[in-house]
Amino acid sequence: MASSIESLLEAISDTEDPIEELQCLKTALSSTPVSSLSDIVSGRRFDVIFSLLYSNEREQVELCVDILQIILMAYSPLQVAQDYRVELQAGLTHPNDTVKTLALTQVTRMAEDPDAGVEILNSHNIIEAVIRCLAEENITVAKQGIQCLSRLCRCENGFYKIFQSDLVNVMKEVMTVSDIIRYRVYELAVDVAMVDIDHLCISYKILKDLIAELTGDDILIRATAIEMVTGLTGSWFGQTWLAEHGVIAKFSNMIKGANEDPLSSLYLPGLVKFFGKLAILQSPQKVCEDYPVFLNKVLEMALDPDPAMVGVALDTLGLLGSTVEGKQVLQKTGEKFKSVLLRMSQLLSSGATELRVRCLEALSQLLTLQPEMQSEDLLALTESWFCLLSKHPVDMIRDISTQPFPELHCGALQVFTAIASQPWGLRMMVSTPGFMEFILDRSTSRGKEAKDAKFELVGSLLSLSTAADILGTQYIISLKGYRSEGPYYVSAVAAVDMEGA
Repeated sequence: MASSIESLLEAISDTEDPIEELQCLKTALSSTPVSSLSDIVSGRRFDVIFSLLYSNEREQVELCVDILQIILMAYSPLQVAQDYRVELQAGLTHPNDTVKTLALTQVTRMAEDPDAGVEILNSHNIIEAVIRCLAEENITVAKQGIQCLSRLCRCENGFYKIFQSDLVNVMKEVMTVSDIIRYRVYELAVDVAMVDIDHLCISYKILKDLIAELTGDDILIRATAIEMVTGLTGSWFGQTWLAEHGVIAKFSNMIKGANEDPLSSLYLPGLVKFFGKLAILQSPQKVCEDYPVFLNKVLEMALDPDPAMVGVALDTLGLLGSTVEGKQVLQKTGEKFKSVLLRMSQLLSSGATELRVRCLEALSQLLTLQPEMQSEDLLALTESWFCLLSKHPVDMIRDISTQPFPELHCGALQVFTAIASQPWGLRMMVSTPGFMEFILDRSTSRGKEAKDAKFELVGSLLSLSTAADILGTQYIISLKGYRSEGPYYVSAVAAVDMEGA
C-alpha cells in the first residue's frame, strides 16, 4: 500500500490535470486501516497536495481537503505543528472556506495537546490568522474560529500570551468589522473570563467595551450585551467583579427607568433574567432586599398584557419560588403575589398554550416542598397558594391534563407531583371524586414523557410517611402495583384487544 501511495503522489506531480489521480489517492487512503496510516505517512512529505489547494478548480480543492484530512489525522498533533506550521498558516487565510475549516480543525486539535499547544502559541502569525477568521462571512468558519481561539486560551499560559500582547489590538480591529463579530469576541471574553479570577481580570481589555455597550444608543445591542454580561454571574468572582464595576447597580437603575423608555420591552427580559439568576446563586432574600425594584418589576410584568413580559415573569417567579427562601420572599409581598396567582389562574383557564405550559411549570416550582422543609408554616403557605387558583383547584388542573396537548398534560401532572408529597395535597386529591381512578388509569397518559410524568406522580403519592392513613389500603395496594409494573406496562387484555383490532 505504501508503494502505491508513493506512485500516486508521483503521478499527481507529473500531471496538469490531477483529478483522477487525486480520486485514486483518496480511495487508497480511505481504504487503509487507521492503524496502518501512521506508518504510511511517516517520513513522507505531502507538499504536492498542499500546493494543489491553490486552484480555481473546486473539485480539485475539495479532493485535496479530503485527502489532507485523512493524512493529518494520522500524524500526532505535535508532528503537525512541527512539520506543517507554514501550510496551516496559509490555510487559515485561504479563499476557500473548506480549506480554512481544515486548518482550524487542526489548530484546535493541536491546542488540545499540551506540547503542540506550546508550539502554536509561539506562532504569533497563526494566532493572528485564527483571530481574523472571526470576521469571516461564513458563520461556520467564524464559529469554528471562536472555538479554536477559546481552546488556545485554555492552553497553559495561552490566555496571557493572547490577551497580554498586541494580539488584543488585532481583536479590537476585527471587532470593528460588524456587530456580529463584536458579539463573537465578547462571547469569547466572557467564556474565558469564567475560568478563574486571573483570566477575568485580564479579560478587562475586552469586557470594558462590553460594559460600555450597556448604555449605548442601539437598544438591540444593549439587550445582547445584557445577555452576555449575565454569563459572568456564574461564579463568585464574576459576581464580585460585576458589583465592583457598578454593573449590578446600573442594571437596577435601568429597571427603575424602564417605564420612561418606550423601547424597554426589548431589554427588560434580559435584566429580569440577570437578577433572577443572581438571586438563585446568591440569596433570593438578599438580592430582593438590595434591589427591590427587581421583584416589584417581576410582579408588575406578571400582570402585563404583553405575553412576552408575562412569560419571562412566570419563569422568574418559578425560579425564585423553587427555594424555601424565595417562597418566603414572595409571601411577604402579600396582596401583590396573590394578584399574580389569580392572574395565573386566568391564564391556565384561557391563556395561549405556551403561557399555560409556563404557568404550570412555575406552579410546580412554587408548590414543591421537600419533606425536610415541611414545617407547618410552609405547608400552610403552599396550600394557600394552591387554593387561590380555584374553588376546586384539583379539578381545574385535572381538566387541563385531559386536553389534547401533551405539554399541558405533563405540566399538570408535574403540579400534582409537587403537592402529592404534602399531607394537605394528598388529602385534597384523594377527596376529589374520580381523581385516584384518573391516576391509576394508564390510558390517560399517552407517549413516553406522559407515562414518565404519571409514574413520577405515583412515586410521589407513595412517598409520604402518612400516605397509608390518608389514602387507605385499597389505593396504596393499587399504587404500589402500578409502581412495581413500571411506567410502560401494558396489560395482557389490552394487548389482545389491540391485536384483534
